[in-house]
Amino acid sequence: MRDAASPVSGLVIVDKPAGCTSHDVVQRVRRALKQKSVGHAGTLDPLATGVLVVAVGECTKLVSHLQADDKRYDVTIALGAETDSLDADGETTATAAVPPLDVATVERAAVRFVGRHPQEAPKLSAIKVGGRPLHRRTRRGEDVEAPIREVELHELKVESVNPTEIALSLHCGKGFYVRSLARDLARALGTLGHVKTLRRTASGAFGIESALYGDDMTAEAIKERLIPLRDACGALRRVDLTDEGVAHARHGRPIAPGDIVGDDWRETSAEEPLALFAPDGEPVALARRVDERIRVVRGFTSAGDAVVSP
Repeated sequence: MRDAASPVSGLVIVDKPAGCTSHDVVQRVRRALKQKSVGHAGTLDPLATGVLVVAVGECTKLVSHLQADDKRYDVTIALGAETDSLDADGETTATAAVPPLDVATVERAAVRFVGRHPQEAPKLSAIKVGGRPLHRRTRRGEDVEAPIREVELHELKVESVNPTEIALSLHCGKGFYVRSLARDLARALGTLGHVKTLRRTASGAFGIESALYGDDMTAEAIKERLIPLRDACGALRRVDLTDEGVAHARHGRPIAPGDIVGDDWRETSAEEPLALFAPDGEPVALARRVDERIRVVRGFTSAGDAVVSP
């Protein structure tokens, strides 16, 4: 067992409370563990609650890959008003009457948003335009067009409809803005709208059922829930190496097919991240396929095990 003061590595799934930022949650973990190397995989707005994947130590090297995971949300859209932030924390910018609605009407309007489609980002968002966050430029009074990006909504289910709001459950891909959907769906229904409540129920393989509530993050509680690096790497495609392959990986050298166990890696694209493992089951590095070899992107240190108890 490693000393309690030593750095730890792993993932902790946090149920973010409303009213705090994702950065606030990261700071709480840093203070609890007395460790600087902490990050998160996917920002949640202050209003939103739910799954925030927080990476500690060596697991911070996984963040860019975990950010690309699909997300699941439960959202309530308030009808009749649009706000500058497109959620309930913003200032009302316009109002409109709400036509009579039922589940079937909302489902017909929502069909156009399922699948790949262009989406305009909220004016108050962290997406960068000209190298600066859009929300900062907007708040300074700059007239900047919000970027339009191709996003994907895998599934939308209408949970309930009443005269003032609609409730949906969503399964979406990377870069999808639920606030933009609230705006666009309300307009498609002949009114205006904004996000009233938003809860992320899953991020990739990590669901809300295993989350630690964000106000209960003591060092002991975090360490009890910490997912070890070897298990966190299970979110990526696993590639097993021979001892010789491990030696090459540790030194950043290309790994030839003869030092790779199995042929599944040959099915991967150059963009897909790979998690390399030693024969003893310990993670060695992150890598990608380059032609008929594997090249290391980032290596893990030997201190990559999570501490399970303080």
